[in-house]
Parts: sequence; C-alpha cells; structure tokens
Amino acid sequence: MATEAEIGGEAPAKKGSKKLFIIGGAAAAVVLLGGGALFFFMSSSGGAQPAATEAHGAAAEHGGEHGAGPVADTFIFNLEPMMVNLNSENGQQNYMKLTVALEVADEHMMTEIQPRLAKVVDAFQVYMRELRKSDLEGSAGVYRLKEELLRRVNLAVYPARIESILFKEILVQ
Repeated sequence: MATEAEIGGEAPAKKGSKKLFIIGGAAAAVVLLGGGALFFFMSSSGGAQPAATEAHGAAAEHGGEHGAGPVADTFIFNLEPMMVNLNSENGQQNYMKLTVALEVADEHMMTEIQPRLAKVVDAFQVYMRELRKSDLEGSAGVYRLKEELLRRVNLAVYPARIESILFKEILVQ
C-alpha cells in the first residue's frame, strides 16, 4: 500500500510540473516572437538611412528645403504668400494671409507641378474666398482647410501627386 501512496503523491507533483513546463514554454515563445518582431522593425527603419541622406543632399544641391519629419525622401515646393478676402456674414471685412509649401515625393514631381501653378493658386483662391472667419477657428478648422487644399491641389496637378500641404504662415484678421 505504501507504494500506491507514494505513486499517488508523485502524480500531482508531475501534473504541476507539466503545467509549469507548458506555461514556461509559451512565455518563452512569446518573448522570442516579440524580440523577432522588434528586430524586424528596427532593422527595416535603419536600412532607409542612406536614402534619407541622399535625398537631403539632392534637395540642398537644387536649392530646395528638406522636410522635417519621419518621411526623409521628400522635397518642399514653396508657394508665394496669398492674401484673400474672407466671406463675411455681417459686412465686416476679414482677411487671411496664407503661406503654403507643398511636399512632393521627388524632383520629377516638382518639374511636373511648375507649369500647373496657376491652376493651383486659382483652386486655392476660389475655395478660400468662400471661407468665413468662423470656419478657420481652432485646430479642427485649420485641419479641414489643410485637407481641402490638399484635395484641390491634387486635382489641379493630376497626374502628379502632392504628399501633403505644409502651412508656413496663417494669419486671419
């Protein structure tokens, strides 16, 4: 009987060690997968560094500015400042002065946009003259303005594409 009691006492200990072994193996697998994913993401972002340096050098050689941000291989196309009368509800004159830069993917896009600048400025002016001062209040108003100008500029320069609109100056009076 003593042997049966010993066997019965050892069986729960083996079950507990089995559970511990399975949990430990699962934890090790999660740590390995997490480490592999971290390595993959870190190595993929590090490989883009030489391209960023080349884009910065090309932008400096051609008199362009390099955009500050995570996208390193873009070029900045500066537009002339624009002054626009805003639509007024009560007859009071409101003005907006806006200086915009266009962020493009490469130099080829800059040369494609150049002949279409008149269309871009026209699209901006037509839209902005219908704005009211209240449309531009707060960060939500500026964000809507940015998104609408991006949509209009991409229509004006199609098939070329603008990556984003950068506001250099916004003055509403």
